[in-house]
Amino acid sequence: MFIVPLRHKILNFASLMHRRRIHHCGACSFLISYTYRSPAVISMHQSICFSMFKRCLTLLRLAFPVLIAQVSAIVVGFADNIMVGHYSTQALAASSFVVNIFNVVLLCSMGFSYGLTPLIGMLFSRKEHANIGLTLRAGVIANVAVGIVLTLVMGTLYFFLDHMGQEEELLPLIKPFYLIVLASLIPLSLFNAFAQWSYGIRNTALPMWILIGCNIINIFGNYMLIFGNFGAPELGLNGAGLSTLFVRVLAPLAIIAVFFTLKSYKAYKTGFTDKTLKIGRSLMKKVVSTSWPVALQMACETAAFSTCAVFAGWIGTISLAAFQIIIVIGSLGFCIYYSIGTAIAISVSNVAGSNSLHSCRRVAYDGYLVMLFFAGLSTCAFIFAGRPLMGLFSSDVQVVTAAQALIFPLILYQLGDATQVTFANALRGTSHVRPMLWIAFVSYVVIGLPATLLLAFPAGLGNYGIVLSFSVSLFTAAVLFFSRFMKVTRPERVERVTS
Repeated sequence: MFIVPLRHKILNFASLMHRRRIHHCGACSFLISYTYRSPAVISMHQSICFSMFKRCLTLLRLAFPVLIAQVSAIVVGFADNIMVGHYSTQALAASSFVVNIFNVVLLCSMGFSYGLTPLIGMLFSRKEHANIGLTLRAGVIANVAVGIVLTLVMGTLYFFLDHMGQEEELLPLIKPFYLIVLASLIPLSLFNAFAQWSYGIRNTALPMWILIGCNIINIFGNYMLIFGNFGAPELGLNGAGLSTLFVRVLAPLAIIAVFFTLKSYKAYKTGFTDKTLKIGRSLMKKVVSTSWPVALQMACETAAFSTCAVFAGWIGTISLAAFQIIIVIGSLGFCIYYSIGTAIAISVSNVAGSNSLHSCRRVAYDGYLVMLFFAGLSTCAFIFAGRPLMGLFSSDVQVVTAAQALIFPLILYQLGDATQVTFANALRGTSHVRPMLWIAFVSYVVIGLPATLLLAFPAGLGNYGIVLSFSVSLFTAAVLFFSRFMKVTRPERVERVTS
């Protein structure tokens, strides 16, 4: 008497979920299948699950080349540090100082280019190839302009290097290396624009192959120019800088050559070069308005986490070393999340261009399932291989022990990071990016930094409190990004999303 009405209630609930298109996760079909055992319904359940599996595989296919490119960049970073460190301790210290100064600027430049992805993705779903080329032209102009501005800003900062508290013996190494890195900002901005165009048309492999090739050349160039091998002059730190500058110039030249050479890109090339197609004020405004919030959001997040490193230094040398190890290990997980997030942004932009808001949500939910899967793998890796992995970065038992004590907050903030990356990129895919700036500011600066200070010092948790505070800021950002994404993808917002 009780079971039958309960089954009917569950069936009605599942049917309601199905009508509202929440069935993509398979939840309603599961309920239907096992409360109302109909072969047809069970078949529907299997079909839905299979469709979800295919969508997840599509996301992974898009994400994999981005991940490989990220991993190759990390390998190059490791190789750079190892070779420069073996050359001299002073060169490593000077390199670290300059790289840290430019980190926020480089991320700003990269973030600014991200505004192109949703715009081109929407046009790609509508097969407006000529408009894609025109939008790319506008994006190139905007990104190169940003590169010029950043070059002027950092060029001005160059004249204040003497007053930034660095040791006198390092300044002769810092100044020329600084200028070499400075010269790479404009070509890097140019490459970023073409890379996002490639992502927008769902070709994530093209930037990957170019970056892999350039990174191999970079490592070989470092080996030649730092130590003077194969008849090259021994340039030390400047050799590493010149090698990096060379590949940062080579990368945009390579992707531009592919763009103008391959026949498959002819339709985009026509829109890019056609002088009859004018870049109107509205198009340039659209490109800039979808770019600068993402740039400032990334800068805000990076600056907040860099400030946490300062707080760790206040506690002590061992604390700072342990903190840096946790950050490096955590960045390995972030590479995966970033890659999947890029795939989510591409896929959301494609379906947003088709005027399908329910599909936007479906892509985001599918992406989040993939994120959770890899976050689970990261958790297992940190639990079972954490200490050996940390031992690669330091032979000091105290440092490794201090880093190992931070495993739990590391695992916790990885989940928050995976969640916020998912819905931040889903929101980016809709081109509704302006809220991303205030969400980042509130999450990382207004809430995150006070939480860090509170947990680290008044609460007496020290380094543990600093890493634990990451979860506070990341989960806050995750909730805000999710809420905004759900608001943007309401049916009544369809015109605003796709316009």
